[in-house]
Amino acid sequence: MSKIFKIVSIISLLVLQCSSLNAQAFNSSKDTLLRNVRFEFPPLEVIIDSVIKNSAMVNFRNQHVGVKESTLASERIYWTRNFGIQADTRYGNLSNFATDNDGINTTAALTTAKQFNYSVGVYLKFPIFDFLNKKNQVKLAELEVEEARSMAEFQKQEIRQTVIRLYQEMLFKNKVLQIRSKSLADARVNMQMVEKEFKNGIVAISEYVRINSMTANMEAEYEKAMSEFITLKKMLEDMAGFVFGLTN
Repeated sequence: MSKIFKIVSIISLLVLQCSSLNAQAFNSSKDTLLRNVRFEFPPLEVIIDSVIKNSAMVNFRNQHVGVKESTLASERIYWTRNFGIQADTRYGNLSNFATDNDGINTTAALTTAKQFNYSVGVYLKFPIFDFLNKKNQVKLAELEVEEARSMAEFQKQEIRQTVIRLYQEMLFKNKVLQIRSKSLADARVNMQMVEKEFKNGIVAISEYVRINSMTANMEAEYEKAMSEFITLKKMLEDMAGFVFGLTN
């Protein structure tokens, strides 16, 4: 029974190994391409400037500063609403009715004429509340402008810190990916050698299974490193608004 189980196990492993070798042959081309490709990352300051330029939140903060500056300008000239010029014009028929009484006879006369009348005047109101509160209103508007500018600068500072962290993490993930790629390539070469030795009866089945398991673990670690690196790279590319180049 033990011999039959061993034979079945060997046949199963050989079938699985054939499938694994096919998959490795397919992935090998990807790994070879990866090792022949070097990522050209732009300088950190270039990415920071681009992210700030493309940030919708920074644009919103800058527009908010403009709104507060307009409010301040309006407060500074708000007093002029109490000062103005009035003009009035009239044009039409003007009728005059007059009577003359000399003690004996009474004479009535009606005259009609077209006339154009106009008047121009200057007015000045002096509201006590507006006069006393003007300084406070202007000071409040100035503080709101400074607050908006500080928020805009704080937003830029947050973006700089985020980009620095993501950039350094991306460089680290890229280095880890290169290490995983090299380790996986070496493991696959070792697996091919063990495969030949196993077929020739040199390597025991336990050693074959152990090496195969190690190679599978390295494959998983490589895929994880690739996923983490690509995620960070695409995040920075999306924030910066352009794609980082590749060099063969």
